[in-house]
Amino acid sequence: MDDEMDQVLDAVGPRLRALRTARDLTLAELAAATGISESTLSRLESGQRKATLELLLPLARTYDVPLDDLVGAPRTGDPRIHLKPIHKFGLTFIPLSRRPGGVQAFKMLIPAHREPAEPTPQTHPGFEWLYVLNGHLRLILGERDLTLPPGEAAEFDTSTPHWLGSPGGEAVEVLVLFDPQGVRAHVRTTPER
Repeated sequence: MDDEMDQVLDAVGPRLRALRTARDLTLAELAAATGISESTLSRLESGQRKATLELLLPLARTYDVPLDDLVGAPRTGDPRIHLKPIHKFGLTFIPLSRRPGGVQAFKMLIPAHREPAEPTPQTHPGFEWLYVLNGHLRLILGERDLTLPPGEAAEFDTSTPHWLGSPGGEAVEVLVLFDPQGVRAHVRTTPER
């Protein structure tokens, strides 16, 4: 049993380093976010210091991952995924991926309104790929004003002013892949024979 616990604890350091580098954080930035000193973080990542609950909890909060993911605990119990919706800008985003950093997947719900919302284009770093599941999506992208029906997709650099809404006030469901680093989605298909 002690050998198994040692193996689990030895794997925590590399897992922590991989999370930090995937998020493109320095030890100083992580120390500021968690309140854990740089030297302690460095020793944790190198395996020179054993992980404790006192150290892992602030790291799990900062990385927004379950504590089990930090220690590599096997999944137990209920296999269902309990998604926690995020409400922003009058929209609902349901995270479909939990991988730290990189491409994030969301189901976006635009609620029905009596009157269509007034467009307020925004910009931010990254790249977005959209696929309309239900309803019609109004996509304002720079000077272009597009309406995408169900089954249509679009991709764009989010540094271009953009806005997503409903052209007629009906509810819309959209699958969104977002990459904060600006990597484009690539769809590969097998040619028909």
